[in-house]
Amino acid sequence: MTEAHFFQDLAVLMTVAGLASVLFTRMGWPKVLGYLLAGVLVSSHTWGAPILMDEASISTIGQLGMVFLMFTLGLEFSASDMKKVRHVTIPTALFDVSMMIWLGYTVGRQIFGWGMLPSLFLGAAICDSATTLLAKTLAEMKWMERPFVRYIFGTTICEDILCIGVIALITGVASGKGLSLLDVGLSLGGLTVFLVCVVVFGLILVPRLLNQVARMKDDEALLLTLLGFCFFVSFVAARFDFSLALGAFLVGILGASSEVRARLHHLVGPLRDMFAAVFFVAIGLLVDPLVCWRNLPAILGLVVVIILGKGFNCFALSILTGQRIKDAVQTGFGLAQIGEFAYMVALLYLARTNDTSCAIYQIVVGASLITTCLNPVLLRLSDPVGDWMENHVPAFVRGWLAAYNVWLAHFRAATVPSALQRHIRGRLVWLAAIGALNLSVSVVASALNDLDYGRHSAFFEAHKRLFFCLLANAYFVSMLAPVAGLARSLGRDVGTVLVGTRQPRRWRAAVVGVTTFSVVAAVLLLMTVQVFMSNVHLLPEEVWLQWTVMALLLIATILGWKRFAAAGRRAGHRFKGALLAEQRRTSAPTAITLAVPGDFYGHLVLEAASPAIGQTIRTLDIRAKTGASIVSITRAGYKTRNPGPDWQFAESDEVTAIGNPNQLSALRTLLAPAS
Repeated sequence: MTEAHFFQDLAVLMTVAGLASVLFTRMGWPKVLGYLLAGVLVSSHTWGAPILMDEASISTIGQLGMVFLMFTLGLEFSASDMKKVRHVTIPTALFDVSMMIWLGYTVGRQIFGWGMLPSLFLGAAICDSATTLLAKTLAEMKWMERPFVRYIFGTTICEDILCIGVIALITGVASGKGLSLLDVGLSLGGLTVFLVCVVVFGLILVPRLLNQVARMKDDEALLLTLLGFCFFVSFVAARFDFSLALGAFLVGILGASSEVRARLHHLVGPLRDMFAAVFFVAIGLLVDPLVCWRNLPAILGLVVVIILGKGFNCFALSILTGQRIKDAVQTGFGLAQIGEFAYMVALLYLARTNDTSCAIYQIVVGASLITTCLNPVLLRLSDPVGDWMENHVPAFVRGWLAAYNVWLAHFRAATVPSALQRHIRGRLVWLAAIGALNLSVSVVASALNDLDYGRHSAFFEAHKRLFFCLLANAYFVSMLAPVAGLARSLGRDVGTVLVGTRQPRRWRAAVVGVTTFSVVAAVLLLMTVQVFMSNVHLLPEEVWLQWTVMALLLIATILGWKRFAAAGRRAGHRFKGALLAEQRRTSAPTAITLAVPGDFYGHLVLEAASPAIGQTIRTLDIRAKTGASIVSITRAGYKTRNPGPDWQFAESDEVTAIGNPNQLSALRTLLAPAS
């Protein structure tokens, strides 16, 4: 393309963007909508012939707008702010990304009738909210100082980082490699190295250099130094297949650590406004109105899924992580949209599969354009809707939320003993592992169900859905009892943290009981939701078969609950025993067989109130304090001989020890509940 053509395109683009800016400012509407519609109007799809000589070059220039927007966002959102809101943003991003991938996959399979691969890409395309759009819209609305804004931006940044791993997964699937753990590990490992290097070296060098340049009183030198850092880090991010926006955002955070933060923001402002307009016009250029019209029902349906799904996910997790009702409403409304990540995933599908028969690209682009246009409207509505909900929520709900937030704050501020921390962390790891296993079983069963077994057995081909459904759900049922046991133990630990040790005994028991019930109910509800999500793709289509399967599973759950719980405990102890086997072998003394008289042999069972619960043999210093030696511990029917010093006691442990009568009496006193 010649220079004349380039400047012609830029002149047309800036003229149209300027007219849209003036028109939408006069009408009091967000200018982002005007830029998007301007892009649609000058697109070759709209007129059947190109108005711009090279739309690809304009799109490339538009990336500068994303870089400047994300940089200024980083200037306004420092690393300390990210740390303060991580307890809200990380759980919200994880839940929202997971649920939206499942929703997109389900819509693709069950409603659009697509195969597994395009449905998976559809789920990935709608899982991330548009940070760039939010930055521009909230800046125009002058809402950047509102309390919920830092939660919105923190969540979208976390979603951006999570989606890098999602891209690695779906790229492996599209390339025929499957869910390659190696590719995912390399991608996430590279991301971690990139983030650590940029943050560590950047915090050491960038603020100091910017402060020194700023003392020269030369805005031009300061601006060029800043842009050099910004584009260099963005270039490195792009070379490692990360987002340009991520690199620019990180440099913005580094700039926020300098003494010239406000001055930098003022200098970059005009460049940001110019190139941001080009960026949003370039998005409008991607829209083909005719194809979108042909797929209008699918686009509108996907818009409903995005707005309701992302809005509810972010609202619910905002409430659960301690936000007030209005902030949670505004967070949900603000994140109920998709943006540039959706285009990237849709283009990636076309590039990897060359599948032109699937309309995923135009459906995703159309849904993104509509949610982008609706987002400023939803944000404006979030203000009165949030006020209305806060004023009309029932009194008992308001009281429950206030008590919950107090408990949440108390739990975050509580000083947790190291042994109890390990116990809580262990239960959380086990629950997360079971959740991952459930997801793996669901994915494998769904993938096996898609295979053709007709050449091996016509009968199995006709009934494969029922077979894999029963197989997967039999596993889910067997995990209910172990999950309930882990949740009960976790609830007791959390209750202990909440109530402390200085409260009256009855009060402690009541608080621990309520907390235990709440944690068990929440964990079982989450597992029920996960099983339901899996069964959407596994249950047979016949209604009578669905009811039969559910009745069989209910009967199996009731009859086998105790057996499943015992089997889960045995499996957990064996797994832990296998992990600690080498440690026990190296730390245990040489075994010597002795005939021990009856008076020198002791046996006791740890009660729930024993101070040894959660402690280890080493921390209790049993040998030094009592002189007795523990020779075996039986837990859930599984005996561990010569337990090592790091063995952690639990309720109902059967302890066998040797020693003289005085030593055994001292051991009983040490392990017995305090009177």
